[in-house]
Amino acid sequence: MSYERYADYNQQWMFPPTLEDLLPGDHTARMIREFVDAQDLEKLEFKIRTAEDGRPNYSANLLLKVWLYGYVTKIRTTRGLERACMDQVGMLWLTGMQRPDHTTLWRFWRDNRKGLRKLFKRLLEIAAELNFIGMVLQAIDGTKIVSQASEQQGWHRASLEKTLKRLDEAINEIMKQTEQAAKHGPDCRLPEELQQRQQLREKIQAQLKQLDEKQEDHFQPQDEEARVMKCRGGKKFAYNAQAVVDRQNQLIVAADVVTDESDNYQLVRMIDQVEENLDGVAEQNLADGGYFVTTELALAEEKQYPVLVNLPESVQGPENQPYHASRFIYDAEQDHCICPRGERLPFDSNKPRDKAHPYDVRVYRCQSYETCPVRWQCSSSKSGRTVQIHPNHGALVRQREKLRDEKMRAMLKQRGSTVELVFGWIKEAMGFRRWTVRGLEKVQTQWLLVCTALNLTRLKRYWAEGKLVFA
Repeated sequence: MSYERYADYNQQWMFPPTLEDLLPGDHTARMIREFVDAQDLEKLEFKIRTAEDGRPNYSANLLLKVWLYGYVTKIRTTRGLERACMDQVGMLWLTGMQRPDHTTLWRFWRDNRKGLRKLFKRLLEIAAELNFIGMVLQAIDGTKIVSQASEQQGWHRASLEKTLKRLDEAINEIMKQTEQAAKHGPDCRLPEELQQRQQLREKIQAQLKQLDEKQEDHFQPQDEEARVMKCRGGKKFAYNAQAVVDRQNQLIVAADVVTDESDNYQLVRMIDQVEENLDGVAEQNLADGGYFVTTELALAEEKQYPVLVNLPESVQGPENQPYHASRFIYDAEQDHCICPRGERLPFDSNKPRDKAHPYDVRVYRCQSYETCPVRWQCSSSKSGRTVQIHPNHGALVRQREKLRDEKMRAMLKQRGSTVELVFGWIKEAMGFRRWTVRGLEKVQTQWLLVCTALNLTRLKRYWAEGKLVFA
């Protein structure tokens, strides 16, 4: 006698089970239904049909539920959502056994990108009203996500020039062989191999010309706004996805996508989004060294944003370098710097702005370097030690002072477990490692939809416990 269970295909139901019986009370589909039904989609600028003529269409309410449930359950393609509407119990229950096709789902996404972006903010407002967002500690970071376009179709100046050089060599060799053959026969037609190589050369030359016009070294013709960025596995065409995460429940409170590979100038604009979404900013905003730019630190102070940026060691000043620039004191009133030994460095000259420093820099030079006993410890320059002071020097000094505080350093250590953990969930648990759309505006919408799905997942336990009510 077997003690294992098998499916009994001959069993008959006197009363067939309903979808309600098959779906647990705390199922995610039930939460998404409550959330969407409680929203005024017209106010959120979703496209709502008002005419009564013609064939009835699928409502925005129904299609939005399909998209949200799909993203929560790792289904992000329109054909995948179409299949789920036919064979997944949660989706069958959520749609009332309606079956929108992939074209209908795509048109909804295309026509309601603005509404999808506003939905992200609306969920944050609900979470804030119920005190699920602490506004005490928030962390900012970015992650690179690969473009949907084929990597092999991208243009790279170095590889194109290398290929062009090989083609020129091959064409020259074929031409020599053709000239030799022409001496022994009347047939003067160009070989087919030569024609193919000449066509390829013309194509590559045209691509290089476009790169020159765009002043770029890399270009993806299938996704023109994607940029080459350092990703897992090497440099690839990608977008830089930004997020601000609240420490209390790891909710994403601001999200955006940019085409800049560097995070340098994203600090203030991401905190601006937090203020727009939640009418305020956190008591402390954490960021890694990738966000270090003195102009951003100064702008954050101007807007009264409390920020704590992990300065690079070369900027903060290593402990084993007693004559690091950070040890020099700048006296703006007297217009000079004071070195660790108490010597004054008077103003010497102005350094004009460049790409790295879009502002004028004041240079102060040591006058007593020839008799200084620590001359070569302080600087290897034969003309004496110089110190550069930029317009945002005060903001940098105050940031250095923060990082000398043990409490501040301990707080900064919480950055990784706040925001990088969320990126791990998105890429590993949700399986989102590649965009499924092309173009900056579209990937921005998709990123906000991904973040909305993650926030719903994070809030589910409160909803299951009855602490979160959307109505």
